[in-house]
Amino acid sequence: QVQLVESGGGSVQAGGSLRLSCVASGSTVSVELMGWFRQAPGKEREGVGGIYTGVGRTYYADSVKGRFTISQDNAKTTVYLQMNSLKPEDTAMYYCAADLTRTFGVNWYSQWRYQYWGQGTQVTVSS
Repeated sequence: QVQLVESGGGSVQAGGSLRLSCVASGSTVSVELMGWFRQAPGKEREGVGGIYTGVGRTYYADSVKGRFTISQDNAKTTVYLQMNSLKPEDTAMYYCAADLTRTFGVNWYSQWRYQYWGQGTQVTVSS
């Protein structure tokens, strides 16, 4: 079992920055992949980025590449999403998710591979 708690959301103007945190507790040693997802009103939830916790390899959606950065702390219990150059279209509820399985051949943005999800943190970007 893994519990995830996101924080750091808020309201910013376009061009601003926010850093989201996702604190994991429980069986964190078993986490293989941490993902960040977002869901805007009236839209489907989409992948933002992911990090394989063992090797620290990161992946990003094209829409955020070059603006968002995922990192983790040394204990690998907290994952961060640094968001720069924010745009109004980044407005959404942001969720982190944990995958405890070694799933090969499945992309990081496949939501079904994640077993645990946080409650989300709201990000609002005004123009």
